[in-house]
Amino acid sequence: VQLQASGGGLVQAGGSPRLSCVASGSTLDSNTVGWFRQAPGEEREGVSCTDSSGERTYYADSAKGRFTISRDNAKNTAYLQMNSLKAEDTAIYYCASAARDWGPCVDYVAAEFGSWGQGTQVTVSS
Repeated sequence: VQLQASGGGLVQAGGSPRLSCVASGSTLDSNTVGWFRQAPGEEREGVSCTDSSGERTYYADSAKGRFTISRDNAKNTAYLQMNSLKAEDTAIYYCASAARDWGPCVDYVAAEFGSWGQGTQVTVSS
């Protein structure tokens, strides 16, 4: 499956962009989907993850209460709604999918995810 992330850009602090991750080449409806981010000079970190149905979700502490992950399997698309953005949210955001359902969200390490999008830059200005 090929993934295409979009929706990033320059956002003011407190803004609420929504990132999208569109899959092609295969359906996404049986896959776990995760969002990761990588800030300059830092390691890639998991942000949020959901199972194939969207019913089970996981959020990193940095995302809890501000970000919401969702998916529309009919559109082969996953989303990350980000609210109340802070300067420290500035990063390249990647979506990724894993063939194993939910398990990768529990472990939540990048190596569990076999397909990756190209990333979309989110820059938060204060």
